Amino acid sequence: MLQFFERHRLIKKGLASGKTRRRHGNNETMQAMESGLWVKLLIYLAFVTGLGFLIFSGNRPQPIEKFFISLLIFLTALAQLWINHPQTFARNFRVALVFGVCLAHLVIVKTILLVTWHSPAYRDFGPLIIPYAFAPLILSALLGKNHGIFAAIFVSLWGSIVVREVQPEPDKFIVISLITGFIAVFVTQRIRRRTQFIRAGLFVGLATWMLAMVFGLIVWQIFEGIDWKNIAIESAVTVASGIITAILVSGSLPILENAFGITTDISWLEAADLNHPLLKRMTIEAPGTYHHSLVVANLAEAAAEAIGANATMARVCAYFHDIGKLVKPDYFTENTTPEQNPHNDLAPTMSALIIIAHVKEGVDLALKNNLKKEIIDVIQQHHGTSVMYFFYNRALQQQEDARQGGKIMNIRAEDIPEVREESFRYSGPLPQTKECAIISLADCVESASRSMEKVTPQRIDQLIHDVIERRMADGQLDECDLSLKEIKTITTSFKSTLLSMLHSRVAYPKQMSASDSRPEPRGDTRPEGGARTASFTAA
Repeated sequence: MLQFFERHRLIKKGLASGKTRRRHGNNETMQAMESGLWVKLLIYLAFVTGLGFLIFSGNRPQPIEKFFISLLIFLTALAQLWINHPQTFARNFRVALVFGVCLAHLVIVKTILLVTWHSPAYRDFGPLIIPYAFAPLILSALLGKNHGIFAAIFVSLWGSIVVREVQPEPDKFIVISLITGFIAVFVTQRIRRRTQFIRAGLFVGLATWMLAMVFGLIVWQIFEGIDWKNIAIESAVTVASGIITAILVSGSLPILENAFGITTDISWLEAADLNHPLLKRMTIEAPGTYHHSLVVANLAEAAAEAIGANATMARVCAYFHDIGKLVKPDYFTENTTPEQNPHNDLAPTMSALIIIAHVKEGVDLALKNNLKKEIIDVIQQHHGTSVMYFFYNRALQQQEDARQGGKIMNIRAEDIPEVREESFRYSGPLPQTKECAIISLADCVESASRSMEKVTPQRIDQLIHDVIERRMADGQLDECDLSLKEIKTITTSFKSTLLSMLHSRVAYPKQMSASDSRPEPRGDTRPEGGARTASFTAA
């Protein structure tokens, strides 16, 4: 409260700005919920309670034994999640998503079988309309194929216990659930369009239909006559169930993405639209920065694809990584000319302050335009804590010049201002993800490549190695999980992409003027002779 009144007093005196910059920070309450042990235990308790309710509801023999088996399966699922997916296990929201989707899957299955079981006319349709691929589809699309396989396995095991009351043959349920779940994961490994969910639903529906025919869930007696009408209805219902499940999953993804802070490849592709207002502003106000961002996006996407990172995310984040330069575009080299460089009239420390500020300005613009959290993280981290060596060296040179002049003018050395390296460093933090680290390296490599006078494979290779080694020596890659092998792969990718973009062209011949004498064409050029006439085209 006191800080508020003090700030208001300074604003009235003109000693402070009335503008408050938006800050990108983590809410302490949300952090506690994300990593708190008690929250995790509550999630486990809620899932076990829901599982127990599904098991004990109905006239089921030996429910305690079934619940104990389900509890052992749950402990196995926890161990599997902890071993194979430690990042998911450490984040409570992801744990809630995984077990919440699995529990919803089991509730839907139990409800459908109970309703159809008590309706003799629709009893045979119960096993055919179960959405076997519901949980695998959702988790595969949101968290990746490994989580989809996790869901396919454990909802099949739990489901065989939950439906035992209304499904006397649980072994058939397990087989159908496992196979359809695996097929759903296989066809949604890298899903990039929502229409691909329809294809996935069709494959799941066909797989369910084939298994239903094999296990006799679709009844057809050869010796007693085939009821084609009934087979057609049951077959259509089975295939339609898979398609409808995929449509429902596709519609629920945006809600789940917003609720759990997850961005799928589909959403990244939607965010890659170059007609975004910020990018359109950049084309007009900072065209050099816009071109730089496109080149960085090409470099980052190719490198991310080469090491198996999220290439679409890297491209989209690269588009927006320098949007902070929109505030003062004329102070950045890609938007200026040597004859109109505003830094010529500024002290190096002032120039450094202006350049460093583009990171905070970028975060401010990103928050104002509701950009995704991953994009904001890249804007904030892509320079890490690196040093602006150009202005730092200029400051050192000016300090040395001042000392030399001070000896002549009898100025004491302690009166000459010290040049501190911290004043020329970005505030960080360091890149935390592979995609952010790739964009950081691509940004440096692209900027450095602009100063090359003669492009050769050897010079490009040396430039890339120098940039990456300098970043590694400065500790800028210490907090991301890039391995040395992946860095080598990124280096190769950068070299290939830069060579394709900076290759030299063949010198075209000058256009011949009308007064120039044309050489005599060789051969027979008469139309009636059937030969081609000589022609000259300007490149």
